[in-house]
Amino acid sequence: MDPSSRSMIKRFGLPIFAYSLPRIAQAAEVETFVSQTHARGLLAIDWIIIAIYALSTLFLGWWFARKQKDTSEYFVGSGNMNPLLIGVSLFATLLSTISYMGVPGETIGKGPVNMSNLLSYPFIFLVIGFVLLPVYMKVKVTSAYELLEKKLGLSIRLLGASLFIVLRLFWMTLLVYLTAKALAIMIGVDETYIPWIVVITAAFAITYTSLGGLRAVIITDLMQTILLYGGSLLVIGTITVKMGGFGWFPTEWQTDNWDSQPIFSLDPSTRVTVVGSIVSVFVWHCSTAGGDQVSIQRFMSTKDAKAARKAIGMQLCVAATVTITLAITGFALLGYFQADPQLLPRGMTLNENADKIFPHFIAFHLPPVVSGLVLTGLFAASMSSVDSGVNSITAVVMTDYLDRFGTKPKTERKHVLFARSLAIGIGVVVVLASSFMEHVPGNITAVTTKTVNLLTVPIFILFFFALFVPFANAAGVWIGVTCSTTTAVLIAFSGPIFGVNEEGLDPVSFQWISPAALLVGISSGFLACRIFSAKLTDRRYP
Repeated sequence: MDPSSRSMIKRFGLPIFAYSLPRIAQAAEVETFVSQTHARGLLAIDWIIIAIYALSTLFLGWWFARKQKDTSEYFVGSGNMNPLLIGVSLFATLLSTISYMGVPGETIGKGPVNMSNLLSYPFIFLVIGFVLLPVYMKVKVTSAYELLEKKLGLSIRLLGASLFIVLRLFWMTLLVYLTAKALAIMIGVDETYIPWIVVITAAFAITYTSLGGLRAVIITDLMQTILLYGGSLLVIGTITVKMGGFGWFPTEWQTDNWDSQPIFSLDPSTRVTVVGSIVSVFVWHCSTAGGDQVSIQRFMSTKDAKAARKAIGMQLCVAATVTITLAITGFALLGYFQADPQLLPRGMTLNENADKIFPHFIAFHLPPVVSGLVLTGLFAASMSSVDSGVNSITAVVMTDYLDRFGTKPKTERKHVLFARSLAIGIGVVVVLASSFMEHVPGNITAVTTKTVNLLTVPIFILFFFALFVPFANAAGVWIGVTCSTTTAVLIAFSGPIFGVNEEGLDPVSFQWISPAALLVGISSGFLACRIFSAKLTDRRYP
């Protein structure tokens, strides 16, 4: 046996009988043997850890269900919840699985420039905390879309509620699909099992949410955030120990794996730029806080604007900490597999399969117990978005449709029971719709922006006109939202619609979906509102 083969066997701690295996004579053959020996997958102890976590969420749902007497407690925790817990819940809900897998995958396969969006966080806090929240917190509502009817009428309220339901259904559908896809890699089964994994994941989240309401969601979101962050630290620590230090940290641009990512580019097809990252994330955060029921419902569960401001501050602090850690996790994984490329499964590359690297490492390269804890973080990340989405959609359907049109159950007890049944029904829709997510091209970051974020800005535009534009009217706002949504769709699917360029990129990068939709929506809405406002004035004063 040649020295390289002996060195490899010694390094990976293979048993002594490996020296006598008849066909191991070349280093390449030993590498294959090493890969097969190392691919242990998940052990019984890992599954026990996951089961303990899943059962604990069901217990919490049952525990909080005992104290529920009305829908105010069910949907907004009676409006007096701890703002720091609310901030953590906001983070867990809005980032979740997408960050847990998307950030390391983006860092491995595309580069770290996307992380420059953290520079927008101070401005996000100022706009949300001191411009939006003082206005929103003046009126306590269960559904954010109640605010729209008071200024722009019933049609705008129903438009906002309907757009939100579509947005969150897509959001949850994508999340459970991505989680199931990652779990399939870890378990070692092919993608035909993804629908069954989706069913199991969604079933737990829907059960404890339908029982415990918002309080159960908030407490489990805290548990999920701890697991999510702890999992990243465990991965970084394991790689550092295995490599004997921080040799995995990149000291130069990885041209073999990373794209060209300039500060700014006049070419709109450039996939990621520093300026594009900052602007798109700023618009997304402000639009989500100002128009998404998931966020507004949590603000309403706090005491006042000051408490809500603490919540958004906590959310941004946790988001920045966890996102940086996940980016470093991507660096660690990249360095680890660059040092030992033979540890990757046959056919998997760092560039083309970047989103699969993290789940593969969790299942096949972490020690037992540690892999169970990290996998639980992944499982929890998906559940945190499903539970929040289900609870928020249920609140909107109950408040903006059933209660608004006089179909409210006669007693509060029946009202709560109906809300729980509706939550289960919403979960079933999510499970069934998840099978369509595989048809959207791109990595996790791109797919997310092209699907679930399409309606974020159009929904915010409704609130912008209702709360900040004195001459706004329903007809003008309808036109603005229509133009905004059309712009978002055209950019998101510019490749299939107009054709990709010579480099295989969309004519307009997904980073410009939110900024362009906001600019077009507000401009067209302003013009339309002015026109219709003038017509109304002419009719009143002939």
